[in-house]
Amino acid sequence: MASWTVDSPLQLTLDGPVTRLDVHLISGRLNVVGTDGPARVDITRISRRPVLVEHRDGRLSVGHQRQPRWPGVLWWLGQLGRRFRAEVSIAVPADVLADLRLVDGSLVASGLRRDTRVDVTSGQVTLMGLRGRTSAKVTSGPVEALGVGGDLNLETVSGELILADSAPERVRAHAVSGSITCDLDNPRGSEIRLSAISGSITVRVREDSDLAVHLHTTSGRITSGFPQVSGGPGFGAVKDSHGVLGSGGGKLWASATSGSIALLSRPVEDDDDLEELP
Repeated sequence: MASWTVDSPLQLTLDGPVTRLDVHLISGRLNVVGTDGPARVDITRISRRPVLVEHRDGRLSVGHQRQPRWPGVLWWLGQLGRRFRAEVSIAVPADVLADLRLVDGSLVASGLRRDTRVDVTSGQVTLMGLRGRTSAKVTSGPVEALGVGGDLNLETVSGELILADSAPERVRAHAVSGSITCDLDNPRGSEIRLSAISGSITVRVREDSDLAVHLHTTSGRITSGFPQVSGGPGFGAVKDSHGVLGSGGGKLWASATSGSIALLSRPVEDDDDLEELP
């Protein structure tokens, strides 16, 4: 086992394999990237409280040495965040199991290929090029997922969920107070479930997509760029639209309690033009 108590900026290159990554930080910025070569930890900024780095039996752990017992109560006093602030970048093999937690700040995870779990209390999450099973939960703040495949679960209490340039096999996205925006490649065989309590849902898919679509809103409007997806006006404020695009190989459910739903069509030529760019 190797361990370091870091109280000043430091770069570490680790000997031996890393199959699991656990990061529990209080405040700051965390960047995790899947890459080739040995695992590396780069701590570029650190406040008064040190960060403990431990490598044991293939498990890499990075976190504050003493975490407060009641961060939810003390956090808003301002002192806690300044004492525990750290900026950490970690490079690990792409097939690690990753559990990433941050109380306040920004988190970026990219290039990971297996199970990735992200939990941020207050801040911003960016996911890029992930595969496998990905779960991201934010209490207050936005989540942006770009080029993500596999199984994706996104959740925010107060914030925006954005999914773009992706063709995941399964999507679960839920926002309590906030909007959901999805720009998807042709999700053949995919299951996409989107729900918002107080906020709008916007989904844009290619015009040649294969989807069975069901849209529902309790108090709001439904608009569709596909003539195949339609429905009656419903009774009272409840509205439903449904239909089949192409062969209907994938499934799209979108439900909003207090908000509107828009299903938009993206020309296939938009993707062709991008492929022709040098």
